[in-house]
Amino acid sequence: MPQINEGLGVLSEQFMLMAALAYVVAFCAYTWDLVTYNKAIRQGLAAGASQQGAGAHQLVGAGAQAAGLEAGSGLGLGAGPEGRGERPSSKTHSGSDGITAGDTMRYGRQRRVVARVAVALTVVAAVVHALAVLFRGLAAGRVPWGNMYEFCTTGGLAVAVVFLIVLTRRDLRFLGTFVIGLVLVMLTAASVSFWTPVGHLVPALQSYWLVIHVSIAVLSSALFTLTFAMSVLQLLQSRREAAIGGGRADRLPFMRMVPNALSLENLSYRINGIAFVGWTLTLMFGAIWAEKAWGRFWGWDTKEVWTFVIWVVYAGYLHARATRGWTGTRAAWLSIVGYLCVVFNFTIVNIYFSGLHSYAGVGG
Repeated sequence: MPQINEGLGVLSEQFMLMAALAYVVAFCAYTWDLVTYNKAIRQGLAAGASQQGAGAHQLVGAGAQAAGLEAGSGLGLGAGPEGRGERPSSKTHSGSDGITAGDTMRYGRQRRVVARVAVALTVVAAVVHALAVLFRGLAAGRVPWGNMYEFCTTGGLAVAVVFLIVLTRRDLRFLGTFVIGLVLVMLTAASVSFWTPVGHLVPALQSYWLVIHVSIAVLSSALFTLTFAMSVLQLLQSRREAAIGGGRADRLPFMRMVPNALSLENLSYRINGIAFVGWTLTLMFGAIWAEKAWGRFWGWDTKEVWTFVIWVVYAGYLHARATRGWTGTRAAWLSIVGYLCVVFNFTIVNIYFSGLHSYAGVGG
């Protein structure tokens, strides 16, 4: 059994603190980006409202473009891809008051300096975070996800990395405030509630299945975190769209930076499909590991049951949306419930329920 390196353990904690500080600055930058460009959109709309006819329409468009929105890819409520699983989620409307970001979520031609700075800070934070996780693993001489503290810190890193990877394909910078906020919550919980000194694994965890089973669970949870944030925004955007469609005032003007509810729902659905495959593998590999460790594939342990509950909720979400027409707010709420089950499984089950998986608690 390798010797514990206390020095690297301390270095890991120092790097984790630096990563958290970098995430805080990135969080503030994403928030400032939302505030700044929301103000620009309001100024454009106000200028347009003071004119009449074609001149007013041009000024509104100019204000929207100044705010970094994609004028050519759907400023209103564009239709999403056709298909049973891609049906509209809300009543569509038109007009400058209902302006939203491009439906395709592609990058526009406008330069959003603050948003670029926020992404750069996220990259720096993720690199420092990765070094902290690496030093933790080197200090213990094993993979750094053997207890709740390590799972939480590694999970936060996975969320940030997945977000950055998706950013290379889609302009999801509007999610930055919410995603990086969740990463900060995870790091805070790890440091305040789940901190565990560097140590060896209990015998049941000393297996190569720890690498396979937990790594897939971490990646799947990171994807579920991303879709959770998107589902929350979908509910807000859907409510805003309904209000504007009913002639009421726009009480959530910052949501002009966010694509329409249908686009959020469709992308969330696709990502949840990928994450569900990962969670299925998590469940399968966990059963195989249980057979090798305890001589049975399934024993109705609390952790096993809740892992299966999560699988059932997301399976129901995918099935209901694809075949039963559960679109819009119902689909978003199912996605949110699924993520709440993930959080419950990781926190309440680990802390308050005894069982064969109790070694994964605060004590490591």
